[in-house]
Amino acid sequence: MLNTKLKSSIDHLWDRFWSGGISNPLTAIEQISYMLFMKRIDELDLKKQQDAEFTGEKFESFFNHENQDCRWSHFRHMEGGEMLTHMQAKVFPFLKSLDGEKSPFAKHMSNAVFIISKPSLLVEAVTIIDEIFEEISKQEEDGQGFQDTQGDLYEYLLSEMSSAGKLGQFRTPRHIIQLICELVNPKLGDSICDPACGTGGFLLGAYHHILTQHTGKEHQKTDENGLTRGIVGDNLTDERQWAQLKDKTFYGYDIDESMVRIGLMNLMMHGIAHPNIEQKDTLSKKYDQDNYFDVIIANPPFTGSIDKGDISQSLSLPTTKTELLFVNRIIKSLKIGGRAGVIVPDGVLFGSSNAHKMARKMLIEDCELQGIVSMPSGVFKPYAGVSTAILIFVKGGETEKVWFYDMQADGYSFDDKRSKIKENDLPDIVAKWKERKADHENKRGDKSFFVDRKEIEDNDFDLSINRYREVAYEEVEYEDPKVILRKVEELEGEIIEGIKELKNV
Repeated sequence: MLNTKLKSSIDHLWDRFWSGGISNPLTAIEQISYMLFMKRIDELDLKKQQDAEFTGEKFESFFNHENQDCRWSHFRHMEGGEMLTHMQAKVFPFLKSLDGEKSPFAKHMSNAVFIISKPSLLVEAVTIIDEIFEEISKQEEDGQGFQDTQGDLYEYLLSEMSSAGKLGQFRTPRHIIQLICELVNPKLGDSICDPACGTGGFLLGAYHHILTQHTGKEHQKTDENGLTRGIVGDNLTDERQWAQLKDKTFYGYDIDESMVRIGLMNLMMHGIAHPNIEQKDTLSKKYDQDNYFDVIIANPPFTGSIDKGDISQSLSLPTTKTELLFVNRIIKSLKIGGRAGVIVPDGVLFGSSNAHKMARKMLIEDCELQGIVSMPSGVFKPYAGVSTAILIFVKGGETEKVWFYDMQADGYSFDDKRSKIKENDLPDIVAKWKERKADHENKRGDKSFFVDRKEIEDNDFDLSINRYREVAYEEVEYEDPKVILRKVEELEGEIIEGIKELKNV
């Protein structure tokens, strides 16, 4: 969690951008991301240089001899006007070509523009970002990992976007991403995709999950959400493993080029040197990667629709609703045996249209639908109050039983502030998922239970947990109506006597 000082610094940064004329939240996020990225790559480069000097290993710098003046540590001391000119003429062009002219990063940065035009705003932004990184360093000394704090910082930045929620696009809380990764369990060697990746949060979650699997127990810890974390990766001793993980594991697509740029920088700041993120509408005819990925984890757009003429011919659902088409797309994109963890609005689970029923039949008949975690409506506040669920399924095979879990708390309050609270089902969900067995005692009144495929088919493929959960009602005994009437008369008499006393006074 970010401390008060860091939140205050970010709020101050927002205010300065707003008063400096950059009022569009997504534009501000993009410009702030550029500056955070400049600061971070300078720090990473200097650290790698120090490590190489200590170990004697070869060191390849981001900055060659001609670009040393593009370091944050170089230009941060300049006077405002000089700094702005240097940023526009030298630093930003260098940044745009950082990963090589033919890289995805350079491709999507080609249209990027540095729009800070006031020297005073640039100087203030540089000063505040220095303060933010200084505070992060202090938290590191207290045992908080840089990547965790940076992830929190980025989440807080994104939470300030007043336009979030447009077309169903909003940030997935990091602890929900962690939960989905625990349920799907992506592994080293898997090809992992998010077909609506936004800022890359799910891909980062999968990256940290794999690192945790390859981190020694002494470096692991239980985080504030009750889940195991350890991102050292000290058991990955072969450089080929690291190359596989960072270059050939993570794939993301998004329709918005600004989000693609932010996602690329976000992953690169977290150590994934060459992210495979592309601007592409995965529901359209231009997308052709069917039967391609081992793992798909996603929170695709909930609302909106796509033009019928643009929909890929490989998608068979008769609808233009994106939340249904993405279920179809994810199934199509998985290899046989590939697994998925997907967030859907509750309407997908019980909607009565032909397309809704066909989507659910697809999950039951073309996949092994392993589990459904029903989530409370406050999980996505302050963006939206819609009720959602997590679908866990494997492409191919047959569904025999579906495991349901009724999440009632996720460790945070369900108001707009989403403050940390004690009640938290996440560790229990993970534990119950790992030890689930269909032959266990199956009480429908418990938080978790199994439902047979036959019962689901008999209920028109309804996958809503409320259809199958048994609610225990306590019998309440009421007094005889005559006794209640007598008590009412007695109370009425007391009221009349009280009024008389008041009149006498």
